[in-house]
Amino acid sequence: MTKPVLTFTERGIYCPAGDFFIDPWRAVDRALITHGHADHARPGHRRYLCTDGCAPVMRHRLGNISVETVKFGETRKIGDALVSFHPAGHLPGSAQIRVEVAGEIWVASGDYKVVSDGISEPFEPVTCHSFITECTFGLPVFKWDSQAEVAQELNTWWARNAAQGKASILGAYSLGKAQRLLAMVDPEIGPILTHGAVENTNEVLRHQGYRLPKTIYVTPDINPKNHPGALIIAPPSALGSQWARRFGPASTAFASGWMRLRGVRRRRAADRGFVISDHADWDGLMYAIKETKAENIYATHGYTDIFARWLNTQGYNAQVVPTEFGGEDDEADAA
Repeated sequence: MTKPVLTFTERGIYCPAGDFFIDPWRAVDRALITHGHADHARPGHRRYLCTDGCAPVMRHRLGNISVETVKFGETRKIGDALVSFHPAGHLPGSAQIRVEVAGEIWVASGDYKVVSDGISEPFEPVTCHSFITECTFGLPVFKWDSQAEVAQELNTWWARNAAQGKASILGAYSLGKAQRLLAMVDPEIGPILTHGAVENTNEVLRHQGYRLPKTIYVTPDINPKNHPGALIIAPPSALGSQWARRFGPASTAFASGWMRLRGVRRRRAADRGFVISDHADWDGLMYAIKETKAENIYATHGYTDIFARWLNTQGYNAQVVPTEFGGEDDEADAA
């Protein structure tokens, strides 16, 4: 019996033929990284390999690390494995990793979404025999409205607040979600202010050529009265904090796929919840899996048990793989 192309170990997803790991959660010699979120790109590895679009934000987050980069679609031979990175659509520079050994092809998708957001490189299905998929939102209840519809809701909320003399404070993860929202809002409504965690990431992506509207960094000496009717984008942890209270009368909102669940909206204690996710919804997961033409499906983080059972009823050979990856915006616990 031949060895599987990828195995699942206590340190992470491992390729014996190439002696490397994919998104490992324990320190390893060689780590191939799908994207820069903290649950996938961790410190402590001796060597990193990722896309050229992912590397700058990884260096920003992890400091002086040894990073080698590849372009999307470029094939590298590592040991006896052929490796290539393909767009995942999750956030700028994010990738699925294709690994081929002796004609057997596996794809580790990391996190992904199948609809284009106007910033990230659009998702590309990769044909394979075995597909490792997230299922953060692996229930039929999770279905996303179009980005245009959410943008209209968001801009209407901001404009109404501005007309009432209130600031609009929007909680969003600083890498990926915040930039997607920036590309969706109408700068003609008013000034856009950003928390340091968001603005630092903005600068990294701007230097790479990603187009974002003008934003104003909220420094300690900034006077909110000089920016009436502003939209303030900050990490979710800043909502309700002393940092947020400095803006005076404000309406607060939270942007996440979890806002589809009414109970989560209540527990976030925000005035509004905008349902938007950088993960695939139920239909997106089904589309991605079908397009791979894979027979073997490995469900990692999310509603894994339910999701795998359903796939098995549809003729797939599906099983659950325990990992240490998180959910959307590290807010999975909210569900």
